[in-house]
Amino acid sequence: METLPKSHLSERGGDYPVDILCDVSYETLKKSSDDCLSHLQSTSACVTSWFVPPDSAKVKIKISNVARFSLFGDDDPAHTVLALVQPGEETQLLALYLDGRWWSVADVMKTSNPSRVGLVTVQSVGERVVLFLLSQFIFGILERPLESELAFSPHPAGELGKITWSNGEAVGFYTVKRKGSLCDSFTSQSYKLPVLDTLFVRRHWRRRGFALEMLEDFCSSFGKEEALGISNPISPSMYEVCRKYLLTHQKQRDRLYEVEAPGGWGERRSVWLQIQLSHIPKNSKEQALSLEVSKGEVNATEDLKEEIGASDPTAEQLSEGVGASVCDTQKTGHKRRGTAAGGAQTSKQAKTSN
Repeated sequence: METLPKSHLSERGGDYPVDILCDVSYETLKKSSDDCLSHLQSTSACVTSWFVPPDSAKVKIKISNVARFSLFGDDDPAHTVLALVQPGEETQLLALYLDGRWWSVADVMKTSNPSRVGLVTVQSVGERVVLFLLSQFIFGILERPLESELAFSPHPAGELGKITWSNGEAVGFYTVKRKGSLCDSFTSQSYKLPVLDTLFVRRHWRRRGFALEMLEDFCSSFGKEEALGISNPISPSMYEVCRKYLLTHQKQRDRLYEVEAPGGWGERRSVWLQIQLSHIPKNSKEQALSLEVSKGEVNATEDLKEEIGASDPTAEQLSEGVGASVCDTQKTGHKRRGTAAGGAQTSKQAKTSN
């Protein structure tokens, strides 16, 4: 499933923000946030308000604990969301102010609409907020591997994104740089092919095939294109997803490339060839695992299996455990290294409202 009929959403309503905000504009969202800030700043607001997170002590709602976050980056004041943060820890997000009230992060990630299942294209304000939370906070702060040097930049407003929903929760997402879209706001260069730019599955939902499903959806969504890209650098776990996909989809082997922006032929490397040549990155837990791709099978020596031990992930587990980014692109279209870890990036973006 890709999109939800607006008429159905409007009639259905819902108990969670993504359902309620189906027809709300960014202007309405901003006005609601402005009204909340005005109330907090008003001297007449003498009644103390508290927010009780589901898993921690209650927090006083006051101006020093509230911050604005730009949904699309670039300090865009027209597209922001109001957040309640832990006192003294502006990267520890507790709640968002949506539809005139505070919602916990857990509730913002849920839906009461039974039709919202599988992959759904991001269209509404509520879906954009969910995408923002997934990329900037769930991955950027809570679940990004400590050893990872990759982080996601906020996704532009016009960028194609799809969220995977399962059992009433947002469990992952992927985004695409469209063919012909500008690489950044400082150049006239545009992408030469569709590029899978970011992909993420939440920790609790890994090893259930969601990453593989998203890669397959990306490839099938652009079936008429001769070539498709995945942004460089591809993480080790994402390479495992590609390997598993290409083993069973042989016709796709000549279509999938690891690319640098803008994706011309000189900026492409065949993903399948990199796998065959074992030219794939390895993280600390994969150093002992040597994968040899031959005739559609993966063989590992018994000695290496003994070195890995029962507690370390196997190749099959890694192929489903996508907890790192496909890549991260800044405004220049190039990859971001360790200087922009998730916490630092998000901290810089937040604007405390006092």
